[in-house]
Amino acid sequence: MLAWLVFAIVPQGLGQTYQGKQLVKSELLADTNAIVAGKPFTAGLLLRMAPGWHTYWKFSGDAGLPTELKWKLPPGWKIGEIQWPIPLKTVDPGDIETYGYEDEVLLVQEITPSQKLDVSSVKISAEASWLVCEKICIPGSATLQLDLPISTTAQQANGELFERYRRLLPQNWPQANVATASWARAGSDLRLKVTSATLAKYPSVDFFPVPDEGTVVGHPSTESRDQNQISFRIPIESSGKNLSSMAGLVVFAQEPNGVDRAAWRVTTTPAVSAARPVPVRGVFTFLFFGFLGGLILNLMPCVLPVISLKIFGFVQQAGQSRQKILRSGIAFTIGIFAWFIAIALILIALKSAGRDVTWGGFQFTNAYFVLALSVIVLVFALNLFGVFEISLPQTMTSGLLSSTDRKDDLGSFFQGVFATVLATPCTAPFLGTALGFAFTQSAVIILAMFAAIAAGMSAPYLFLSAQPAWLRFLPRPGPWMVHVKQFMGFLLLATLLFLLYVLGAQRGLEGAIWASCFLLVIAIACWMKGAFVLPTASVAKRSIVLVLMLLLLLGSGIYFIGDKFQSTKMASADLQLQGGWQPFTPDRLQGELDQGRTVFVDFTAAWCLTCKFNEANVLESAQVRDAFQRHGIVKLKADWTNGDPVITKLLRHFGRPGVPLYVLYPGKNEEPIVFPELLSKGTLLEKVESVGRTVASQ
Repeated sequence: MLAWLVFAIVPQGLGQTYQGKQLVKSELLADTNAIVAGKPFTAGLLLRMAPGWHTYWKFSGDAGLPTELKWKLPPGWKIGEIQWPIPLKTVDPGDIETYGYEDEVLLVQEITPSQKLDVSSVKISAEASWLVCEKICIPGSATLQLDLPISTTAQQANGELFERYRRLLPQNWPQANVATASWARAGSDLRLKVTSATLAKYPSVDFFPVPDEGTVVGHPSTESRDQNQISFRIPIESSGKNLSSMAGLVVFAQEPNGVDRAAWRVTTTPAVSAARPVPVRGVFTFLFFGFLGGLILNLMPCVLPVISLKIFGFVQQAGQSRQKILRSGIAFTIGIFAWFIAIALILIALKSAGRDVTWGGFQFTNAYFVLALSVIVLVFALNLFGVFEISLPQTMTSGLLSSTDRKDDLGSFFQGVFATVLATPCTAPFLGTALGFAFTQSAVIILAMFAAIAAGMSAPYLFLSAQPAWLRFLPRPGPWMVHVKQFMGFLLLATLLFLLYVLGAQRGLEGAIWASCFLLVIAIACWMKGAFVLPTASVAKRSIVLVLMLLLLLGSGIYFIGDKFQSTKMASADLQLQGGWQPFTPDRLQGELDQGRTVFVDFTAAWCLTCKFNEANVLESAQVRDAFQRHGIVKLKADWTNGDPVITKLLRHFGRPGVPLYVLYPGKNEEPIVFPELLSKGTLLEKVESVGRTVASQ
């Protein structure tokens, strides 16, 4: 608990400068020089971006996040919605389509003061947050204030700026004699047909979608254009309801992203049953995939460091009563379910908040989570070595856990949680497909999917508990178990070395060193607890030692973690690549494809043991390396160790919840080939040779 307290007080910050240059200058403005009671006025957030950088529209597209503005107004005041100017549409390398603003943007809202104002001036403030991107993305935020006097009359202020951006606001859909629109549903696509003589005068006409929450939309395109009629195709990748239409903008100009661009708002119509819901049979198929993925998860490389702990638990139970063994197995199963359900609820909350949700160890992209897990693994290892005993408070021991059986059940529960936590960096076969489907569905299906995965992972242990006769094949308990228990501690230390390797990949060598210093202090505190905090020691002695432990943990935590570790920068994977691999960027991928080259992209992370297993046994094998070199295939590595948002979007684009992901791009205008999570030499070499023959014939 003391270690968790240290992580809770670590300061968190957002960088908004890059190479000494201010990326965004923010300011609150109003279109009036004074406030009149009850009279609406307009206020706006002005963002000025550095050249080449951009922020995002309310629907950002395949990447990015919209700007947010939270006002703090006096009681009785009202505020309207953000009025978003018509954005620019950009297509980045890798077919990443986004909507946003370059150079400058003013986001305005109408504010209505209360009818009675008893003060001479008013100070209103707002918390603004945005994401500004070029080749990298940096989040920014600011708390801004606006001071205005109270008066009976008011004059216009900042007139030219507000008028310029009012002209960029979309207009309502015109009368039927100017334009008509009709929607149709064709399979998984929406069709919007617009008839207008006005639009016929503009060479560039496009549709910018504004999908509802839970709807994932592809890239809209112009399907046909004939005189006064234009037809748009809007692919629907997934939706939480039956869609018959979609809100958005019909944007028209003399050229794409022209300064003369204008737009008409398209509103939605009531949903009809034209869309085809996912069949119940299809849902159960994916749930079965989730069950299989959870079952196979027990055999994945990331579980190997902890599977011995589970086996050791069965060895301890050999010879005990059948009822006790079953109860212990059920407690272990509940521990597995508890972790998976907790993760499902967190992901549902993030999805509801509009965040991209992923699996494949999304929590391992946070260095502080890895550090906290390192502390837990070290403490458990020291406990197995006998350095100290994990004891519960006396009140709990004498009450809820008065019997040894209940203590064992609680231990089995936490063993299930602990084993599952260490297993989450993996994406087993079937698991990626199942979770990729679930993340596009409702909260109920997401919850059901994680329950299916938990059932699959816990099934072998629950089965062994229900059939204890199988345990007769295990050796009988005896003094040898003390040595095995200590050996298990070394296996946990091996897991700790892996976690430190992950920290080094995330925060560099310096970050791993400062984390190791903090872990050393944790070990000293555990030794103090085992050596001096004993039932036979006096109350005064135990109190003094506990105070010293507290000071030691807090002091080292604040210094090593809050200061040194927190100040380390994210490590760049570019300098660690060998074997002909190059760091992935959308620009590099597009550049290689433009030159007619075949490209293989490895989506990986330092904490993903499945990725490391595939790399060591397949990608770095002599046969595969020779095939890549012989066919001139460019190898790019997309490192997701720190949760790169661009890579997150691409994972979502391919319907994968996390790493590993392997994609072979045969050419610029050809469909990419996606490989399964667990690679095999035969499958990879077959596809490489097939692509090589096709390229040679062309």
